[in-house]
Amino acid sequence: MVRNSLVFLLAGTLLLTAACEDNTRTSDAYGNFEADEILISAETPGKILRLNVTEGEMLQAGDTVAQIDTSDLHLQRLTLDAQRNAVRARYPQLTAQIDIVKAERAVLERDKTRLEALVADSAATQQELDGVNGRLDVLEERIRSIRTQHEPLLAELGLIDAQEARLDDMFNKSTIVNPVGGTVLIKHAEEYELASPGRPLYTIAALDELDLRVFVSGADLPNVKLGEKAEVIVDDGNGSLHTLPGVVSWVNAKAEFTPTTVQTREERVNLVYAVKVRTPNDGSLKIGMPGEVNFEAGR
Repeated sequence: MVRNSLVFLLAGTLLLTAACEDNTRTSDAYGNFEADEILISAETPGKILRLNVTEGEMLQAGDTVAQIDTSDLHLQRLTLDAQRNAVRARYPQLTAQIDIVKAERAVLERDKTRLEALVADSAATQQELDGVNGRLDVLEERIRSIRTQHEPLLAELGLIDAQEARLDDMFNKSTIVNPVGGTVLIKHAEEYELASPGRPLYTIAALDELDLRVFVSGADLPNVKLGEKAEVIVDDGNGSLHTLPGVVSWVNAKAEFTPTTVQTREERVNLVYAVKVRTPNDGSLKIGMPGEVNFEAGR
């Protein structure tokens, strides 16, 4: 009996020692989870007629989520249409002026032909023929002058076309289309408020994968490599730890001081390197949640 008791005591001591060693095992680095947050902003001014987003809602890329009032843009389009019609109305006037001058030129050309025959027969003077040629030159100059007025009209039409293209672009941007799939984190505006270019409407982030941002010392940095697998450790909320696979996705090339969230002043002055470990989210990970990483376990 004594021998059996000693065996059981020894086995219990070994199990307790192993458990203590497992619980006291420290991870390689500690940090918090973060996501790539995208701030979706308005690109045109106007009243927000519709904003169909709710915090915590899942959105797909391509979903139409908001509509900005386009009444002012519609009025601007009507103004441009009126300007275009006014410019086009000036074209027939120029064409009519050119036709009149051409008719005068045709009469003078017949007179020139007749005078050339008369001069050949010495029935008319060279001076009379020179006078007709001079008037023909004047008419040609008038035609060229009238035609040069076409160029400003073409330039005006080109400017109107460019302004209309810009209006079309603003019309399209007045309809807000969600660019990426993800979860709405923050809603910054409400319907019937006034939007302006650059004003945030909502913040969205893809939460299917999160980055655990940790800090490692310069001495440990050579052991961390891009693409390296790692073990991510989080608290499951029941007093035990939950592990997830991770991959080192980013290593800062510059050293920085330990974040001020570290409590001791001595540790805050140490230089460390920021590292991101991309971790698939099984639904338990949240932005800002603390986590640990063990680079050795991922190898």
